[in-house]
Amino acid sequence: MTLPILDRSRIVATPEWSRWLIPPAALSIHLAIGSAYAWSVFKNAISQPDALGLSGTVTAIPFQLAIVMLGLSAAIFGTRVEKNGPRWAMAVSLVFFVSGLLVSALGMALGQFWLVIFGYGFIGGIGLGIGYISPVSTLMKWFPDRPGMATGIAIMGFGGGALIASPLTSQLMVNFGGFTDGSIAKTFLTLGVGYAVFMALGVVLIRVPAEGWTPKGWTPPAASAMISTHNVSAANAVKTPQFWLLWVVLCFNVTAGIGILERGSGIYQDFFPDATSPESLAAAAAGFVAFLSLTNMIGRFVWSSVSDVVGRKNIYRLYLGVGALLYLYIALFTNTNKILFMVSALLILSFYGAGFATVPAYLKDLFGTYQVGAIHGRLLTAWSVAGVLGPLIVNAIADAGEPGTTGRYLPAFYVMIGLLVVGFLANEAIKPVASKFHESDSADAADSTTSTGAKA
Repeated sequence: MTLPILDRSRIVATPEWSRWLIPPAALSIHLAIGSAYAWSVFKNAISQPDALGLSGTVTAIPFQLAIVMLGLSAAIFGTRVEKNGPRWAMAVSLVFFVSGLLVSALGMALGQFWLVIFGYGFIGGIGLGIGYISPVSTLMKWFPDRPGMATGIAIMGFGGGALIASPLTSQLMVNFGGFTDGSIAKTFLTLGVGYAVFMALGVVLIRVPAEGWTPKGWTPPAASAMISTHNVSAANAVKTPQFWLLWVVLCFNVTAGIGILERGSGIYQDFFPDATSPESLAAAAAGFVAFLSLTNMIGRFVWSSVSDVVGRKNIYRLYLGVGALLYLYIALFTNTNKILFMVSALLILSFYGAGFATVPAYLKDLFGTYQVGAIHGRLLTAWSVAGVLGPLIVNAIADAGEPGTTGRYLPAFYVMIGLLVVGFLANEAIKPVASKFHESDSADAADSTTSTGAKA
């Protein structure tokens, strides 16, 4: 049962509503749930003797479970998100994500880490998945002329959430008394209340366009080889080879990017151990990781916007093909040129983030907008797999090598090259969806979004 205020019929935009209010609504959700990437701040604090003093392996569990639940909840609830609309989805995301933080606060206050795992990982992870897909199809219906840019804005927020959350979380802990159970509990509680208010803004702002609406002056493009004017249901989409080829593309692109991101500090310190002191080396490595995060965020907007011009298949040729060449350069020349190493790593991370931002528009091109949010949710299981696969490959190989050397990473880099090549070939194999998977003409017509008059 859905509360009347959350029903899709209650959020149809009036003629004077501006579509430029929709990206801020989406950002309010994605910036909040993107704070999950700042888990390392909590991880470090919980590991301290004055807190729970747990090992790094144990304290990683809440984040790992959250990413797994992100993919699973997006896949399971994707169709419900499409049916009930974005306001319902954003509200549900708010409830689960904030509840996860509050349960985590209780766990730290009681000294029970299993409650942190359950709260942050399981409950909060469900909020991540539903919140991640909640504005996607709505954004593309409001911006049929620039779908890559629209989804790039929102998903950029997910990538940038940690840039705000990391210093905020650290400062809150300091203000509450340092790395103790009590201060960590108060930090979880404060963030939960703050994010509830911030996410509520998105719930209030979100609207769907009225039937028949199109941007002023925009003419729908004629169907092309890779842009369909027909719709495919989520149930039928998973039966197509295009879905699974794109699943491979996303999975391997994410695996390759997260391979550098997850171990960025260690890679930098092993490649460039020439600082004047261990402290300065650690500071330089932290700066490198910060730049990786920044390009991860910026790439989501820039490259996905470029995809509106050059096409989705061509932009993935860039992500996968050039990404493989950049990894090859790092593997062959290692630390011989610091600037080129930095440029290569930063570009790889920009392609990693951009892959997330561009894939919803790629799905729209292939399957239409009818149930693109639900299809996107199912595709995000590729992220769940890559979130385990990428760190596993890099850590297992690097840990088996000689500490402090560049050679310990090279086998992992060559594996990443191979995965990117496979992803490139999968992208090349993507063709238009066969007509037998298309919905009926009546379903296509019913999905032709929205009413004249809303501001463009």
